Amino acid sequence: MTAALWRDGSDMLLVYGEKRFHFDLWLCLAVAALLSLGYVMVVSASLHLGEKMAGDAFHYPLRQFAHIAAGLALAGAVGMVRLECWEKHGLLLFLFGVFLLVLVLVPGLGRTVNGSSRWLMVGGIRIQVSELVKLISVLYMAGFIQRHLQLVRTSVQGMIRPLGLLLAACVLLLMEPDFGSAVVIMATALGMLFLGGARLWQFALLLGGVGAAGVALIYSSPYRMARVLSFLDPWADPLNSGFQLTQALIAFGRGEWAGVGLGSSVQKLFYLPEAHTDFLFSVIGEELGLFGALSVIALFAVVLWRAFHIGREAEAAGLGFGAYLAYGLGLWFGLQAFINMGVNMGVLPTKGLTLPLMSYGGGSMMVMCAALGILLRVDSEAREALGGGTRRNTAWRRVS
Repeated sequence: MTAALWRDGSDMLLVYGEKRFHFDLWLCLAVAALLSLGYVMVVSASLHLGEKMAGDAFHYPLRQFAHIAAGLALAGAVGMVRLECWEKHGLLLFLFGVFLLVLVLVPGLGRTVNGSSRWLMVGGIRIQVSELVKLISVLYMAGFIQRHLQLVRTSVQGMIRPLGLLLAACVLLLMEPDFGSAVVIMATALGMLFLGGARLWQFALLLGGVGAAGVALIYSSPYRMARVLSFLDPWADPLNSGFQLTQALIAFGRGEWAGVGLGSSVQKLFYLPEAHTDFLFSVIGEELGLFGALSVIALFAVVLWRAFHIGREAEAAGLGFGAYLAYGLGLWFGLQAFINMGVNMGVLPTKGLTLPLMSYGGGSMMVMCAALGILLRVDSEAREALGGGTRRNTAWRRVS
């Protein structure tokens, strides 16, 4: 059997025997650009670190290349799974995610880095469980909204019931501690409920409650309070609590309009902590300048736009679960990218969140790619349900 690739505008159709798979061209191009640029910047930000930590300048670049390859393979695998399977097993997956969060907290099983226990070792790969739980939470919420749509739109119970389960997961995340992931999960869930048609006054009331709980958590934890205070005035203690933010701001200041040039960053040379992970965007700002930073923002905007476009297509096709799943994945990617970039630019307090599809990390890269595979599956099933074209449609032209 031979494969054939057809195109109609932004819709690409891969035909292999009797199998057909649609995918959005703009989404794939934006993701490819983010992966490519992210890899180049990880190489730039980690060569010196690999030489010091492992005696091999290509220690991190080679591993990141393997992470991307594994992530793309995983995206292809999960993209073959029909949506009805994810919908059917959403609650079971969520309970599995909670189980993993418990394992992380067990001494000897969870890996602790910089005072936080967030990782499990699986097959030699360090998996950040919170990233997997984010994906699982979106799957669970999409299924709940689809099954209880009327309850969500008419009763406050439709909001409290799913958020109660998510709250249990967030409590475990706070014990790691991982406040940033808990914020992303709850904010994404609230956004999905709002898009599902929750009453505005109920949504506003619940949003206010979640906000108040967040403020209480900050006040009750000395280290979170210290982060907020250093965020408000990082220059008050630039060599201690405000060190990360001041170094990040210096990086953006050095970059100016067009940057100092690829590979020429000074801040990445052991001044800026976690330059190849959480603060990769600062290195982009320094080496590629304002134009480079705006390009990254534009690429994430395209991903968000296409995710919501896919969601609208799924709604038009009568695929409620797929629609809310696409909206949730778009919200998750958009929120995490916004928070990471906001932290790098001093707009938000410091949190341990990676830049999706760009920062170094095996677990996070694989989970993000898997999420994109599911998003492309939503797109394919929606286009098929709407009467996706074949070679009989004259609007289609063969690419290969």
